[in-house]
Amino acid sequence: MHTTDLIVRYGRPLAVLALALGGLAAGTASAQDRIYRCGNEYTNNAALAKDRGCKLMEGGNVTVVQGVRPNGGAAAPSANPAEGARTVTAPSAAAVRSEPAVSDQRARDADARAILDGELRRAQQRQAELRREYNDGEPEKLGPETRNYQKYLDRVADLKAQLIRNENDIAGIQREIARIPGGR
Repeated sequence: MHTTDLIVRYGRPLAVLALALGGLAAGTASAQDRIYRCGNEYTNNAALAKDRGCKLMEGGNVTVVQGVRPNGGAAAPSANPAEGARTVTAPSAAAVRSEPAVSDQRARDADARAILDGELRRAQQRQAELRREYNDGEPEKLGPETRNYQKYLDRVADLKAQLIRNENDIAGIQREIARIPGGR
């Protein structure tokens, strides 16, 4: 049955679906080429694989993620348009340089340190405010607390808990700063 027959019989939506499925089937047929592994290279060129003594990959799909070659190293993956074959080479570990990674890490460390220093200043300011309000366990009574002593006691207990929590926060931030290379 042709697409024109489908349009006449079932209408346009079914014909569009049939065309899409036909295109999908054609795409999967080309994706099911035989893949050969030659060390760190993968190719679908049978002649090249035979010359190099490559092994046929069976039992699964091969996904090749192409990386960036540092300092314009070797050429990009080659493609043979005449045969539609591709050969992809994985970069060796020796080709990767760590200098950009080190400078990036230093920049991240500097950013983290600046953020933690800001958090530490805010926590220390909050601690000073809480100490002033706590007044060594005898804060000033607020309006409704003069008549209801339990409210006053609850607020004193809450202030004490906030002081302890904030002290722990300050200690944690200082530990994080100490973990950063070049920290205090």
